[in-house]
Amino acid sequence: MGLQAGTYRLGPDDGTLSIHTGRSGAAAKAGHDLVIEVTAWEGTLRVGEDPADTSVELEADATSLHVREGSGGMQSLGDDDKDNIRTTIDDDVLKGQAIAFRSTAVTGADGQLAVEGELTLAGTTRPLAFDLAVGDDGRLSGAAVVKQTDWGMKPYSTLFGALKVADEVRVEIDAALPQSR
Repeated sequence: MGLQAGTYRLGPDDGTLSIHTGRSGAAAKAGHDLVIEVTAWEGTLRVGEDPADTSVELEADATSLHVREGSGGMQSLGDDDKDNIRTTIDDDVLKGQAIAFRSTAVTGADGQLAVEGELTLAGTTRPLAFDLAVGDDGRLSGAAVVKQTDWGMKPYSTLFGALKVADEVRVEIDAALPQSR
């Protein structure tokens, strides 16, 4: 699918924005790799007639993260565990601060876009680059690796530091492009 010039607005009704975490530390096998869904977000892809006029923006509500699944670990992850993780993310990790991305350059064509820009996370803005693909079926997909410490965030740990969330988390988008507006 070639991208037609226009503005495409995306959100939870069009697909998923998710965060995938890993674990580290001496007690890593006791923890879980998590899939966390962002349930309130809005993305905008503006495709210009001139490729230099193409841009990507995304805003996400930091308080809308919900643990969808946890794999690994010595015990299954229950609903109470998921609620506790959500509270920890809200209170200790992201502290309800805005999450926003604004592109500074988008290059590519015919379904492959290289995106460079700035991510604001936990009150810090830093550069971030990633690729987006638009499939023949009109699906937009891509992923970016975010190293928490690059944004001044201390990865969550427990058991006196023996179990930690890995510093690098993977943020993925998978959505159907709506009609351009």
